[in-house]
Amino acid sequence: MPLPARMGRFNRHVTNRLTRPLAGWLPGFAILTHKGRRSGRTYRIPINAFRDGTGYVFALTYGAETDWVRNVLAAGGAEIENRGRHIRLTNPRIVTDTAKHWAPLPVRLALRLFGVPQIMRLTRVPAGRAADVAGGQPAPPAAS
Repeated sequence: MPLPARMGRFNRHVTNRLTRPLAGWLPGFAILTHKGRRSGRTYRIPINAFRDGTGYVFALTYGAETDWVRNVLAAGGAEIENRGRHIRLTNPRIVTDTAKHWAPLPVRLALRLFGVPQIMRLTRVPAGRAADVAGGQPAPPAAS
């Protein structure tokens, strides 16, 4: 069960404003940049981000129906700023993950305590191909 919407509103208006200046540099955090699916407006939100294999994982602590999740799914990707680097992500998918092996132990325990089963996985676009990605759609495969 995701966290209550009341807590999400508090975080959006208070916690996000406090963490945004540091989130692009702190371990376990990133700034997620995404476009509004209806407005076309660009949003930048601080978020917990965890590297896992060839991509990143985001715990859906407020569920899969939040605006940022729906915007990233509609666009087919997003960008994060992580430790000062801009990283293009594509192929968003919602997954139910009860094991949470990708998360550090304290995060894993907190997610289990709050009953957060869903995550969003995104695939990292290789640095040389990031410029080839438009609107979150992968570039055609390179010729061999």
